[in-house]
Amino acid sequence: MAVVTTPATLERALPAMDDAEVLRIRNDFPVLNQTVNGQQLVYLDSGATSQNPLSVIEAEQEFYEQRNAAVHRGAHHLAVEATEAFEDARQTLADFVSAGYEETIWTSNATEGLNLISYALSNATLWAAQGRGDARLKDLALKPGDEIVVTEMEHHANLIPWQELAFRTGAVLRFIPIDDTGSLRLDQARDIVGPRTKVLAFTHASNVLGTINPVRELVALGRSAGALVVLDACQSAPHLALDVKALDVDFAVFSGHKMLAPTGIGVLYGKQEILDILPPFLTGGSMITTVTMERAEYLPAPQRFEAGTQRISQAVALAAAANYLTETGLDRIHRWEGELGQRMVTGLESIAGIRVLGPAAGKERIGLAAFDVEGVHAHDVGQFLDSRGIAVRVGHHCAQPLHRRLGLTATTRASAYLYNTTDDVDRFLDAVSGVRAYFRA
Repeated sequence: MAVVTTPATLERALPAMDDAEVLRIRNDFPVLNQTVNGQQLVYLDSGATSQNPLSVIEAEQEFYEQRNAAVHRGAHHLAVEATEAFEDARQTLADFVSAGYEETIWTSNATEGLNLISYALSNATLWAAQGRGDARLKDLALKPGDEIVVTEMEHHANLIPWQELAFRTGAVLRFIPIDDTGSLRLDQARDIVGPRTKVLAFTHASNVLGTINPVRELVALGRSAGALVVLDACQSAPHLALDVKALDVDFAVFSGHKMLAPTGIGVLYGKQEILDILPPFLTGGSMITTVTMERAEYLPAPQRFEAGTQRISQAVALAAAANYLTETGLDRIHRWEGELGQRMVTGLESIAGIRVLGPAAGKERIGLAAFDVEGVHAHDVGQFLDSRGIAVRVGHHCAQPLHRRLGLTATTRASAYLYNTTDDVDRFLDAVSGVRAYFRA
């Protein structure tokens, strides 16, 4: 009897990642092979922007060298090849998160994706009031007294669009608080998410705390309220296998530049039955069926939400990045980053005067750690580490309300990826251990 081999079984057959494999992986990333301030670069800022492997760089270059043309327009050879490459890339990203082809929409980044949802729901409210479009739009419309629920740990990109939607519709914005360990107060969430909740939006993994949220439990709360569920997957899609169908979210967003791809490209997933009736956000060329001087009719998704010339080469490069991550094995990457994250937190907690945000050592987290150094501003910490060749993120990480909740204005954040070694983490920890003495804190 033949044995069927699937990508999942192939991944289980692969050994766990180790430093030796990571050093081989690093050869694919030319930017990492340089010195900074006289020392070998240690890049620990992938939570903000990841680096690009040669296969991604070459995919975008090859597109410009061999098939650059406008997509969905023209019947000449280059236009056909460009369109095929663009739509093949869409299928690759759909497969990457187990979505449908028609449910996979190109955006410039996750921020645009979240704004697209917010403004499309605004338009749904307007259309429903005017009797325009599908009759089911009334179920998506918001009115004064309806509620939009987010969490206290959200990135600004998953907060401000909902603030604006509440302002435009008269809805009320509420949030699920966190406890002092950086976990959501699910006991309070059950009281906050209720009959008035129309949208529940939350991050899969916090870009500050490293907390991995209980998606299934939150989705169940949203379903019990009849709310739309929106998942910010920016810090999860690049690092762990994501199945949007199994999670049963209505929308999910992520950005290419956090998962080995160029800047200026992102993905919005939406359930087809919702996209089919949702009004567009941006309008113009390439998303219409018929236009007169008085009105226009729109294509179905995904083209309905992709007005104008698209990010063609970036989409092709993002598909190459998704293939790179799939071939390496997302489960393996997640386990390796988990080890690096635990190594960071354990080491940081052992240094006097360091406060680590989020789950303590031994608790599950993604491979990042944000921390405060007593008596030293985060920007000074970052400059000190840079002088040692170590790149980290400093500031509020686009999460001011979260920092305010924790009594801070800024922190330093180190975030690892598949190209980081245990030696990178140890060099980082050794440098952090000298910060307070250097500044006489």
